[in-house]
Amino acid sequence: MAKCDGYSGFTKDTAENLLLDAGAFFIDFDIEEDDFESAVEDGKLLGATRGGGNFTAEPEIRDIEIDGVRGAAKGLSVIDEWTITMTANVLEVTKDSLASALTASEVGESANEKYDTIRAKNCIDLDDYHDNITYVGKISGADEPLIIQIHNAINSNGLTLETEDQDEAVTEMEFKGHYDFDDLEHAPFTIYYPKRDQENDDGGVEG
Repeated sequence: MAKCDGYSGFTKDTAENLLLDAGAFFIDFDIEEDDFESAVEDGKLLGATRGGGNFTAEPEIRDIEIDGVRGAAKGLSVIDEWTITMTANVLEVTKDSLASALTASEVGESANEKYDTIRAKNCIDLDDYHDNITYVGKISGADEPLIIQIHNAINSNGLTLETEDQDEAVTEMEFKGHYDFDDLEHAPFTIYYPKRDQENDDGGVEG
């Protein structure tokens, strides 16, 4: 008999595995010490966003060519490099967000005591790298959030502020993750996926 309703990936588990809404972005979120509320209180929030953001982990894959093999061969693909980025469309214009957008910057005091200054530098120092830029988002069916961190991050596309009447400026920040000499075995990002309770075969609950 022909199947009338077609095919779909929708199952009874679908509603438990959806990444919801825009989430929030933090600077130097401590996965062992912080939660959403404490990180906000400690001033680690990058700022309110409009248009959310995105995370990209893109490998550059090279297929080793072998005479007599007419295409890519299993086991002969290598990753030459990873490009890791996290973009946040930041609505708030704060001193810290502007400094982060400028990649390499210095915050100082002005001769006019009503102002602080934010100035771009011509070189990137180790102190300009953030330990991490972190996305925290709600995943349906889980009590804890999904957390994605990119490590040793700096904003790679600089600062652009576009203003117009009856609208607010949104700053797109694209942070790029970088390898650290302490860990060259892993690409510079970590995804923390919340554990789910699962029933054991004997009817117990396994965390």
